[in-house]
Amino acid sequence: MINRIDLRGMDLRSAGLDVRNLVPRAEFDIEAALEVVRPICEDVRHRGEAALIEYGERFDGVRLRSLRVSGDAIAQALAALDPQVRAALEESIRRARKVHNDQRRRDVQTVVVPGGMVTERWVPIRRAGLYVPGGLAVLPSSVVMNVVPAQVAGVDQIAVASPPQRAFGGLPHPTILAACALLGVEEVYAVGGAQAIAMFAYGSGAGETGCRPVDIVTGPGNIYVAAAKRLLKGRIGIDTEAGPTEIAILADLSADPGHVAADLISQAEHDPMAAAILVSDSPALVEAVELELGRRVPQTKHAERIAQALAGRQSALILVDDLEAGLVVVDGYAAEHLEIQTSNARVLAGRVRNAGAIFVGPYSPVSLGDYCAGSNHVLPTGGCACHSSGLSVQTFLKGIHIVEYNEAALAEVAPHVVVLANAEDLPAHGEAVQARRAPEFEPEFEPEPHAEPASPAPAPDTDATPLEEE
Repeated sequence: MINRIDLRGMDLRSAGLDVRNLVPRAEFDIEAALEVVRPICEDVRHRGEAALIEYGERFDGVRLRSLRVSGDAIAQALAALDPQVRAALEESIRRARKVHNDQRRRDVQTVVVPGGMVTERWVPIRRAGLYVPGGLAVLPSSVVMNVVPAQVAGVDQIAVASPPQRAFGGLPHPTILAACALLGVEEVYAVGGAQAIAMFAYGSGAGETGCRPVDIVTGPGNIYVAAAKRLLKGRIGIDTEAGPTEIAILADLSADPGHVAADLISQAEHDPMAAAILVSDSPALVEAVELELGRRVPQTKHAERIAQALAGRQSALILVDDLEAGLVVVDGYAAEHLEIQTSNARVLAGRVRNAGAIFVGPYSPVSLGDYCAGSNHVLPTGGCACHSSGLSVQTFLKGIHIVEYNEAALAEVAPHVVVLANAEDLPAHGEAVQARRAPEFEPEFEPEPHAEPASPAPAPDTDATPLEEE
């Protein structure tokens, strides 16, 4: 059902060893996908709403008259929402707001020298486009995870796009619309895939139903969504190029094999390309987890999808010599989700450098983070956790440096600026500083050896009038 990889006896700390190559990932050919989405994005750029309507019919089987979801449809979705689902979403929103409120940034003012200071001011992005998938699974939780940090950051305008559903008359799934209503989001579009990212980048036309271009696009999606985000990055800001979901679990003999197996299955449920990795120093635990997988997978609703993900090259049970070696492996893998189920889980968690989010101990499963931990579940995948962070309030903020020096402070540092400008052969930079200095503080510069000597000044005209002298 699942591959085994035995890394025991290997020197995982060897300088020439790239640990990332020891744990395979799903094949995710975003370069090939780029060639698929490029003409789609160009078409949306030139034809706007007409192109988007055609792609909705082609890819989603729905012919729409308008891409924008009406306020009535959003309100009706909330009114029809199951009360228990509503209560769960409201609790998810409450906890997410509590965590993300503590991520607010404060302006920082630094007095560099008397009379000279630099202030870092944090400014929210004006307009954000948030993408919510609608493929194998309906993800109202992704509405929460995208919208809450944008709202806490103070984004002025928030637009949500989610694929039209033939089963619901061409509207996005009603639970997604209901989540938008709970969060007060009124601008929602029934557009999916790469064309939705293009709509956010280029806009879809004027009028009340048209979508204006945004400044940043966030949210997970399939390979074509990721490719469109890569293609249009620069015109728009993006959070990350999300690939297939992944879980890595670092566990020792103290872990409950039933817990470990259930958590591997929970992420494999997302997609046949989802990755499920166990790293352990205990052969007994590995054996027990494999037995649990064999017992549990056939009993799950999406058994076929899960079995395919677990059998893929991207999933494995990995044996290492000890937990120190296990740390090297999970740090090199840089998982989207990393669970640590060991006797000293908190200590080991503090030593991890690369992970989208870390779940500590037996009672912090990834599925808690997916919905109600308060953390954000939009996280870097494909090893990008070694350089990128999950979605947060910071994603929707820009830092602007404000520089304010008075005359004395500039005069004090001017010689250094001039020297550095000349060292870079950019003398006009230095001259811009010298132009602001009083003549008595002007430094005297010797002419360059190759420069022609200056012509002597003409003798004063003794017959000049006072006006001519001036």
